[in-house]
Amino acid sequence: MTRVSERHLTKWPTLSWVFSDPGRMMMFGFGSGLVRPGSGTWGTLLAWLLWSFSAPGVGDTAIAVFLVACFIYGCWACERVTAQLGVADHVGIVWDEFVAFWIVLWLVPDSLTAQAAAFVLFRFFDTVKPPPIRQVDTRFKGGVGVMVDDLLAAGYTLLVMAILVRVGIAF
Repeated sequence: MTRVSERHLTKWPTLSWVFSDPGRMMMFGFGSGLVRPGSGTWGTLLAWLLWSFSAPGVGDTAIAVFLVACFIYGCWACERVTAQLGVADHVGIVWDEFVAFWIVLWLVPDSLTAQAAAFVLFRFFDTVKPPPIRQVDTRFKGGVGVMVDDLLAAGYTLLVMAILVRVGIAF
């Protein structure tokens, strides 16, 4: 697995290449993954915006099924797109941020303050990659590897948010 600094130096695909295939368009977060710097942050912001317009009023079972389907699809599609790019985990692929942050948004309190705190925490954990996230990121390859490290960042985010709620931080 390449180091993060090397990931940022990889060749970036063109907008036309990304949008010429629906799978690539989704993996690059409908183009948000092409925005630099901070493609992961831009992807997470778009995921938040899409969630805000799509999720209210949807039942938990439907959301759970949707998220599992998105994760499975992401494993397959990330494998395919990384092979096309010839890069193990291109920094512009942000579908992993979408799915992981949607899980976070589903489980945190439904307020702008809580969601903003979760956003900051998720971006922190996804960027810093504390143990074992960095180890998982280097050991797991392919589409599953692309997706799993963000699930761990989501897990850290949810743990911290649960502690904040438990100690009485009002959201």
